[in-house]
Amino acid sequence: MIGMRLFTELNVTWLDALAFMFFVVAWVGYAAFATRQHGRNIPSLHSSMDGFRRTWMVHMIERDNRMVDVNIMRNLTRSSQFFASTTMLILGALIALTGYVQQALDVVSGLPFTVKGSQRAIEIKILLLVVIFVYAFFKFSWAIRQLNFSSILVGAAPKQPKDDPEQYAPQINRIARITSSASVNFNNGLRAYYFALAALAWFLHPWLMIVATGWVVYVLYRREFRSKTLRALVEEDTSRTLRT
Repeated sequence: MIGMRLFTELNVTWLDALAFMFFVVAWVGYAAFATRQHGRNIPSLHSSMDGFRRTWMVHMIERDNRMVDVNIMRNLTRSSQFFASTTMLILGALIALTGYVQQALDVVSGLPFTVKGSQRAIEIKILLLVVIFVYAFFKFSWAIRQLNFSSILVGAAPKQPKDDPEQYAPQINRIARITSSASVNFNNGLRAYYFALAALAWFLHPWLMIVATGWVVYVLYRREFRSKTLRALVEEDTSRTLRT
């Protein structure tokens, strides 16, 4: 009874609720799956790059001139800054859209193969996008801070003598862990963009949102665990191990 009254007040259908629940479960479930697989001996883009990050730090700490390392950190930070600023622009546009809900409803209702919704339903869909991009902004901004911390640690790291490679292992591991954590947050922010595309399909039809969500999960899985890029990284890592 309470559920029916809530559905009536929000002007949403059971199909809308099903699409929303599928969207949330797919996002949370895939994030948990990717995190759990990272802890196992299953290659992924993130786990493969972790090895290269540590190799980078090993070579970094042997160098007197670290301009190359500083430039790499700067490029990584710029990527996060770009997406953080873009996310703020998108949030501004979404907030502005809340003042033109009726116009947005008229535009959506005029498109073919769409379900005619109510003004309250459009507001809920806009709110979902706002929540997604707020989450993305927090992830990108935290990645920026972590990369800034890493830049300071790179500058503070002493030069390691080549005949004693284990002397500064704690410094190497510390910087590698922080840069890896920054990569995780950047990846989570990008993942939010992917799922925002699926949420955008909700404006047209709940079934289209379900299909788009499944497609996003498939694309993310293929790129993280089955992509040609991962294959190249694993092959390079294997050949490097054999040479050593």
